[in-house]
Amino acid sequence: MPTDPQEPDRAASDPVVPAPEDAGRPPRGDLPRPGPPRSEAANGEPGPDAAGPARAEDEYTTAIQELEDRWRRALADLDNLRKRHARELERERAVERSRTAAAFLPVLDNLELALTHAGADPGAIVEGIRAVRDQAVNVLELLGYPRHAETGVAFDPARHEVVGVVQDPDAPPGTVVQVLRPGYGDGERQLRPAAVTVAKRE
Repeated sequence: MPTDPQEPDRAASDPVVPAPEDAGRPPRGDLPRPGPPRSEAANGEPGPDAAGPARAEDEYTTAIQELEDRWRRALADLDNLRKRHARELERERAVERSRTAAAFLPVLDNLELALTHAGADPGAIVEGIRAVRDQAVNVLELLGYPRHAETGVAFDPARHEVVGVVQDPDAPPGTVVQVLRPGYGDGERQLRPAAVTVAKRE
């Protein structure tokens, strides 16, 4: 059969395009890239990672509750310690008061004895009272409060209280001339200073 001269040969007219070298490989852009693990399971339920924030919040709440409990226990222990210290302090004060009162009981006994014998011998009352006074002074000294009633010593503002100033030619200026009221104790353990008169400077 004769060939139609008007139809060109399709195989001869179409140029042959060579296939790329990676034509047999799938394109790299189509490959699935690894991503973060999904938090949902295949059946649509939340996976184990979804409970992470809730679990952390529960742990924080538990830690805060434990700290609050420890804080309340510490406050209770501190209050109990304060009350116990107050009770012990009051007990020590009571013991000290009773010890001091017991030390003065012999002084009272001797005063009553002196008053009992005052009627029989009125002159002996003076010696009896002087002896009782010395005994009371000795008790105060044993308790840590010595008596100060010295004259002719230099005036000491820590031990003396000036109640008068006199001119005495026989006493150096600034010395104690007369003790009107004895003082007891020294320094921080002073019960009271001695009330004195002091020789004034000319």
